Amino acid sequence: MKSFLRRRWRVTTIYAAAAVAVAATAVFAMPPGGGVRPLAAAVPDIPSVPQLAEPGTQSAVIGTAAAENGQVCQEGAQWLRLRVTELSLRGNDSVTFTGSKSGSYTLTARNWPGKAFHTRAFEGDCVSVQPNLADSGSRYAVDSYQYGTQSLAAATAIVAAVGDVCGSSCNQTAPVVKNMNPQALVLAGDNAYDSGSASDYRNKYDPQYGQFKSITYPSPGNHEYNTSGASGYFDYFGARAGTRGKGFYSFDVGDWHFISLNSNVGTGSTSEQVTWLKNDLSANTKPCTAAFWHHPRFSRGDHGDDTSVTPFWDALYAAKADLIIAGHDHNYQRFAPSRPNGTRDDVNGIRELLIGTGGRGFYNFNQGSAAVQEAGNASTFGVGKLTLTATSYKADFVPVSGRTYTDTSSGNCKKAGSGSPAFTVGASPSSVAVPAGSSKTVTVDVGVSGGFTGDVALSVSGLPNGVSGSFSPSSVSAPGSSTLTLTASASATGSATATITATSGGVSKTASLSVSTGSTPVGFSDDFESDQGWVVNASGSDTATTGRWERGDPEETREADGSVKQLGTTTSGTNCLVTGRLAGASDGANDVDGGLTSTTSPQISVPSNGKLTFSYTFAHGDNSSTADFLRVHVLDGTTKTKVFEKLGTSSVKVAGAWQTASVDLAQFAGRNVKLVIEAADASTGSLWESAVDDVRVTG
Repeated sequence: MKSFLRRRWRVTTIYAAAAVAVAATAVFAMPPGGGVRPLAAAVPDIPSVPQLAEPGTQSAVIGTAAAENGQVCQEGAQWLRLRVTELSLRGNDSVTFTGSKSGSYTLTARNWPGKAFHTRAFEGDCVSVQPNLADSGSRYAVDSYQYGTQSLAAATAIVAAVGDVCGSSCNQTAPVVKNMNPQALVLAGDNAYDSGSASDYRNKYDPQYGQFKSITYPSPGNHEYNTSGASGYFDYFGARAGTRGKGFYSFDVGDWHFISLNSNVGTGSTSEQVTWLKNDLSANTKPCTAAFWHHPRFSRGDHGDDTSVTPFWDALYAAKADLIIAGHDHNYQRFAPSRPNGTRDDVNGIRELLIGTGGRGFYNFNQGSAAVQEAGNASTFGVGKLTLTATSYKADFVPVSGRTYTDTSSGNCKKAGSGSPAFTVGASPSSVAVPAGSSKTVTVDVGVSGGFTGDVALSVSGLPNGVSGSFSPSSVSAPGSSTLTLTASASATGSATATITATSGGVSKTASLSVSTGSTPVGFSDDFESDQGWVVNASGSDTATTGRWERGDPEETREADGSVKQLGTTTSGTNCLVTGRLAGASDGANDVDGGLTSTTSPQISVPSNGKLTFSYTFAHGDNSSTADFLRVHVLDGTTKTKVFEKLGTSSVKVAGAWQTASVDLAQFAGRNVKLVIEAADASTGSLWESAVDDVRVTG
């Protein structure tokens, strides 16, 4: 591969200052001969944020001269990623990088991490460098670049991820890592049992995982601190583990920024570690961000949710991070994209992958969690495989040889746009019904990209007649969210597509919101393929610790004798209402335990000669009793009337089977009511499963 020049000047490095602002845009040239050298030889050895490249990536050193319309060019390149070795910008001074095909990013003083770093990749065979310097003290320098001859979309990197490793069974997971041939291996702590001592690392960890030492980026677990100061850990990994006693650091893989944190020390919002984290995130220019540490914020395993790491989540959520890897509980769990408090947020939320399956026993799923667990397994050793592009990720759970459990998820990076400072606005849900004389709330999220900061004012227009909207707060410090309260008068009627407008500095972004109002519709139908507004634990008095009602695709469970308890089918579509949809590690992992779980329908206007029909299934083991039940009530104001009931039977096993029920609602004709569906394991612990589908109220 031969490089070509837009200009002929040759010097050692790109450099510019305000004193030569007129001619500060630099032109780059290859070293004499123009040849491309291997990555390690091409980049000078100076303190840098580690930048791991995608397979097939090449590297070259560049030179510069001061001239207008300066560019870094590489013949045949599909994309380039430049290394910045100095960024001393003052005031509002900046430097903008723009790809000849696409992609642009503006660096400001906050983007300097204190050592050399690589920018994100820009598409095309050239990158223009345009400084905007007014202060005579501002300076910047760029000395080399990476490039690829395949499209940026096809440039992928592999990162293996696992925690709770050695363990007696890490000889099973080490071959999984080797077969992945990853560019990096990240460890989520508890790497060498039981104490993370020098002996544990030498005799248990190194014989299996020592082969990956050159690509390993670790974090410590609580077991490492069973040895004073985690000295065995810091001695084994050396500088790769970060500063001794601190253990937090960052590095880059392709267009991903990875952050290793230490959940064993200083996790408070004002701690040195969290302050460092916020500064690291602020300096980062990559479009995709992942973080990893030991103690999970969310877990349904033995240890449960851990709020001590919430400040980590707060900083990462504000910075639009994409993935978090954790361990500690010895199982695999995938959570829905979430806010730091566990609320599902498919727009700005972070997905947590708990991969505590490196080789140390198993913990069951016996705790509740504030977040939504989308998948889980507590009986299979394995390793996470992250396939990373410049705009997205694919996460696979790869089991050890002889085991069959797998899981796959994917997502797009939140900051994978052009990189120019910008903000976005979105509404969740995007469609809402507000009955006359009532109110409903909508969450409005304001996101950022390209380092945007500032206040964003919110307004709403185009609401149906008789509906008003108010924001709290009315102005968001981006990134952030606001609550839009929609209030319909008693005479409100109609539907409309309203417009939510976000404005900052003369720039406006909009989001659409479908709003309908009027009297409560007569009748009701729900096949649970979409969210029609059922509320779990609406009364706030539920006591069940597991197996709470949820809408989703159920997984089949069986007792040891083959008796089906939770059906893996629905009567229509793929979803139903079910008490703990996941199978878990055993037949009793996600059944109803600890008492009552309830879910309440939206308001329903019962027609004349009203009739309720629905499909249901319930199942229990021979340890059940009449204190266990599936019930349906009609809630008329504050009066709750039981209209359907199935009870447990002692010393008898009942297998799950879909059945149908019909209930006469004539006594409620003309009234606005709600349905309340309850399931309970209300006496001594027993095996109880329930599900409901295709609920209809007709005349």
